[in-house]
Amino acid sequence: MAEQYSILPLGGRKVPMNFRRLAVLVALVCAGMLLWSPTVIRKHRSVRHEQTHNGIEGFQVGQLAPDFQLLSLDGTRVKLSEVRGRPVLLNFWATWCAPCRVEMPWLVAIDQKYRAQGLQVIGVSMDDSGETRKIAAFAKERAVKYPVLLGNASTADAYGGVRFMPQSFFIDPEGKIAKATVGLTHRKDLEDGAEALLSSLHP
Repeated sequence: MAEQYSILPLGGRKVPMNFRRLAVLVALVCAGMLLWSPTVIRKHRSVRHEQTHNGIEGFQVGQLAPDFQLLSLDGTRVKLSEVRGRPVLLNFWATWCAPCRVEMPWLVAIDQKYRAQGLQVIGVSMDDSGETRKIAAFAKERAVKYPVLLGNASTADAYGGVRFMPQSFFIDPEGKIAKATVGLTHRKDLEDGAEALLSSLHP
């Protein structure tokens, strides 16, 4: 005799259900979900594809880097598009981010090495608002000479959320993202990205 499984409906009365029928029902539901998921993914990708071809800015490699205007530590408003024509290494970080502490000396060295060749390093701090003094002290202690801007949620969202820091975007002179790194990488990887940007100035 087939084994029974009792299901309690809304009325409170138990209704016996065959395990085999239950298994078939679960299989049909799972199959439906598998068929539905690729459709949703394809729709999402097609929307993203249409946005790219309509000229809307994004954060993918090859797309135009989203523009922003942020305050620097000295109170100056800095707009990304104002440095168009120069290669930019845009770095998102925070004082509480341990990997950022490891990476920052590399960025300082890259700034010192390639600034004269035209590279513009820009740091965007994602610390909470109102911590300007803390950020400034942190940057000064590490001899940061490149601009440090005070980031916000809208800027982070424009670059994909910046959920894992440090996160860097290598932006070519035309303003397009040539390369992106997420999390702590190797110093050489950052240097290679900077040199590739500079090579675009003198092809």
